[in-house]
This record gives sequence, structure tokens and C-alpha cells, in this order.
Amino acid sequence: MIPWLPRHPVFPPVDAALKEPNGLLAAGGDLSPERILAAYRRGIFPWFSPGEPILWWSPDPRMVLFPGELKISRSLAKTLRRGGYEVRLDSAFAAVVAACAGTARPGQDGTWISGPMQEAYLRLHQLGYAHCVETWIDGELAGGLYGIAIGRTFYGESMFAHVTDASKIALAHLCRTLEQLGFAVIDCQMETNHLASLGARPIPRQSFVSGLQEWAKLAPSAGLWPIDAASGPWRSV
Repeated sequence: MIPWLPRHPVFPPVDAALKEPNGLLAAGGDLSPERILAAYRRGIFPWFSPGEPILWWSPDPRMVLFPGELKISRSLAKTLRRGGYEVRLDSAFAAVVAACAGTARPGQDGTWISGPMQEAYLRLHQLGYAHCVETWIDGELAGGLYGIAIGRTFYGESMFAHVTDASKIALAHLCRTLEQLGFAVIDCQMETNHLASLGARPIPRQSFVSGLQEWAKLAPSAGLWPIDAASGPWRSV
């Protein structure tokens, strides 16, 4: 059994999470900015399907990507150097979230990014915590990603691509931007082969939660990202 959350944003300790399904910690509560931010600061995130109660998770191990460890394949490196795209930050947040919700994914029936979830993250964007990175090609939104930034931690939520490599272009520029802004880590939540191919790796939940005690409390603070942070030609490092 898992606890049902009260009205105020209090969570059980993450080591109380179930082993099967991995990381399920609690149910109930709401999607207020206060509760979501309190969850992220503790290494907890909401994830549930339409028709289910709000479910809160803290899996062990935790998949993370350190910005400097992104693996860029030869084909992606060629695409980045060739250009023909524009990367923007925080210029079309609602459109990115809607595209993530509406993009079909192999092995998935429907989306967990329901209307209430979209509204919750749009509110967090308005408060300066939720951000997106967008790849534009020929004036059209071709791919992107979004997540939450607290202190020096970026909590990745979802990504989409309507054009090959468009989401990876956004991820590459996200990593470069995060390095420029002094971020320490990208939380990728669940372990997948796709994330591993991009350089993400699992670490013990306790290591992640311990790291958050420093990463999530340090500057930069909430606010829109500098619009030109991802501009300029791509250069290999």
C-alpha cells in the first residue's frame, strides 16, 4: 500500500517507495506549483495516466545526464555543424508541451501528459520554473523538449521530434546552455536504452537525493532563460 497525500505538500521519505512498480511512492494531492516544486526538490515527480489518481514516483536507480557527458553521434554532429535549423528557448512553451503530448510513441497507447498536466506545467512556466528548448526548421516547430529548472538541476519531462534528429538537436543545445548557465545535472527520471545511448547513466537514488541538497538550492533562480543562450553556430568541444 502507498499513502494518500493530504492537502498540504508533504511527502513520505523516498526510501519508502515501492520496488515494484519501481519508485511508486504516493497518490493523491494536487498539481499546484507548490506541491510539484516541493516534490522535485525531494527527487519525486508526478506520472499518471488519464483516469488514474495523481501518482508520485521516486525510482531507484535514477537516470541522470551530466551536461558535459552528452554523447553526440557522428551523424548528429554533422547535422549540428551543417545547420539549417534555429534553436529557440522559451518562445513556444505551450506548443512544445502540446506536441510532446500529441506525438505517437512506439509501445505507448495514449499520453500521460493530460490536460491538467499541461496546465500545471504552463503555470510553472509562467512562474519561471518550466522551460523549453525548440528546434525550428523552415519556420516550423520541428522538435523540442521541456522540463523544470530548480537551482542547478534541470528535471527533464518530455521531448518530441517531427523531423529526424530535431529533438536531439534541442537536447544538444540544452546541454550546452546548461553548461553556460552553471547547471550540474539533468534528471532523466527512468532508465531507458535510448537515454543511455545519449550518455545518461543510472545512479543510486540516495546519491541523487543527496546531490539535490546542493544542486536544487543554488542559483540560478527562477525566470525566463536568456533568449540568445542557444544562439550561434554549433562548435564541437
